[in-house]
Amino acid sequence: MSSESKFRPKMLGIICNWCCYGGADLCGVSRFQYPTYIRLIRVMCSGRVDMKHILFAFLNGADGIFVGGCHINDCHYNPEGNYDALSMYNFCKKLLEHVGINPKRLRLEWVSAGEGIRFANIMNEFSREIEELGPLGRIEGLDENELKTRLKNIIKLVPYFKLVKMKELAIHNPDEEVYKKLYTSEDIDRLIKEAPSYYIDPKRCQACMTCARRCPASAIISEKNKIHIIDQDKCIRCGTCYDACPPKFGAVTKIVGAPVPPPIPDDQRTIIRKTG
Repeated sequence: MSSESKFRPKMLGIICNWCCYGGADLCGVSRFQYPTYIRLIRVMCSGRVDMKHILFAFLNGADGIFVGGCHINDCHYNPEGNYDALSMYNFCKKLLEHVGINPKRLRLEWVSAGEGIRFANIMNEFSREIEELGPLGRIEGLDENELKTRLKNIIKLVPYFKLVKMKELAIHNPDEEVYKKLYTSEDIDRLIKEAPSYYIDPKRCQACMTCARRCPASAIISEKNKIHIIDQDKCIRCGTCYDACPPKFGAVTKIVGAPVPPPIPDDQRTIIRKTG
């Protein structure tokens, strides 16, 4: 196969400033070779890598994503940041499985600043794996539009996952095998199936603005004397609006397993109040 026709993956590496980036720098200084198509992004800590970063990268066409951090208990931030990365990584792999993406496209490794050759070896090994898998979606049997739709839908649920799995995502255990048992495919399927949505009933809303003031995500479109609307793209499904809505109105409805009704047109949102 000619070099012109050989598949060149789009690969992204998100690596911590203190250790893995140092290893990558030593790799370069030592002239250890790895594929030039791997693009590296430096972050202060691997614990800052969010599930949304991973999912958005795949949404934008990445074929493989690498996350690199300090070795366990060597994190520069109260040695805890890489525990957060480890938990996020294992949860995210289950999300990828649910979407239909081969979880081998995501890889996490610990690399110290003195392990330049180890960094090069990991990059070469991972790049070969991605080359064998081929372009994102090929081995998965998904066309581009279907894949993007699935990723967009799962990205919307990330804040909800963080709320529901807050305790599990915060576990700091030196035994990496523990994290693999925290999340199962059945657990992820159940979470997605039971994910609630919230809707403001236009017949009940009195524009009291209580829900809007309490919403932590500023997801409620509210104006004085206008029926409120929940922006479903911003909603994190925390249920704060549901709990905050005054019982005498009961305007916020919790919906599970059914689509949310479309919002009413803006020209129909004005509340006509009766006057004495």
